[in-house]
Amino acid sequence: MRNAMAAEWVKLRSIRSTWFCLAAGVVVSALGAVTLGGAAAMEGAPVQATEPVVSVVLFSQYAALTLAVLAVTTEYASGTIRPTLQAVPVRGRMLAAKSLVVAPLLFAAGVLTGAVAALATYLVLLAPVFPTVPVLEPAETAADLLRLGVFHALIGVLAVGASAALRGSAGALAVLFMATLGLPLLLVMTGSSVAVEVSLRLPTFAGMAFLESTDNLTGGALPYPPGEGLAWLAAWTALAVAAGYAVLRRRDA
Repeated sequence: MRNAMAAEWVKLRSIRSTWFCLAAGVVVSALGAVTLGGAAAMEGAPVQATEPVVSVVLFSQYAALTLAVLAVTTEYASGTIRPTLQAVPVRGRMLAAKSLVVAPLLFAAGVLTGAVAALATYLVLLAPVFPTVPVLEPAETAADLLRLGVFHALIGVLAVGASAALRGSAGALAVLFMATLGLPLLLVMTGSSVAVEVSLRLPTFAGMAFLESTDNLTGGALPYPPGEGLAWLAAWTALAVAAGYAVLRRRDA
C-alpha cells in the first residue's frame, strides 16, 4: 500500500491540472467569500469572516471534484491505467491508494483555501465603506477551517469512487454536478415535502449541514445537526467508493 500511495502521489503532483484545480479553488473561494461577505456587511450585520467562505463551498467544491475526477479518468483516457493495474494488480488496493492520496491533499487544500478566503474577506471588510467591523473569532475560525478540510476530503473521495465507476471525465463530472447541485435544487423547487427531505440529505446539503451553513439556497439552517450531515456525506462517499470498486472488479481496463 505504501508503494502504491507513493506512485499515486507522483502521478497526481505531476499532472498540471492538479495545480490548476487547486488554484481555481483559491480564486473562487476568495472572490465568492469577499462578494458574499460584502453584501452581508452592507446590511449592517457583523460578519464572521469564515461564514461567507462556508457559503461559497456550494460552488468552490467543483475545483476539488474536478481534481479528484482527473486523478482517475486521466489514466483511462491515456491508457496508463493498464500499467497501473499491472503494478498494483489488487484493484481494491489501487482504488484505496488513490483515495488515500486525494483525501489528505484536499483536506489540506480545504483548510488553506478557507484560511486565505477568510483572511481576504476580513481585510476587505475592514474598509471604511462597510458600516460594521468584521469578526475573526479564533475558536470558530479554527472549527470552520477543519470542517472545510473534512468536507473537501470526503467529497474528493466520493468523486474518486464515482470516476472509477464511470471512467470518463465528462460523464463523471456531469453525474457529480447533478448529484451535488442539479438534482438537489430540482427537488427543492418541486415544493414537495418528501422531495425536499430527500434533497436535504444528498451530498452537498448534507455537507452544508456539517459545515453549519445558514446561507445555502434553502433559506436557513439545515433541519438536522452537523453530526447527521457528516454521517450522510460519509454514507454517500462510501456508496460511491463501493460502486467504483464493483466496476473495477468486473470490467477490464
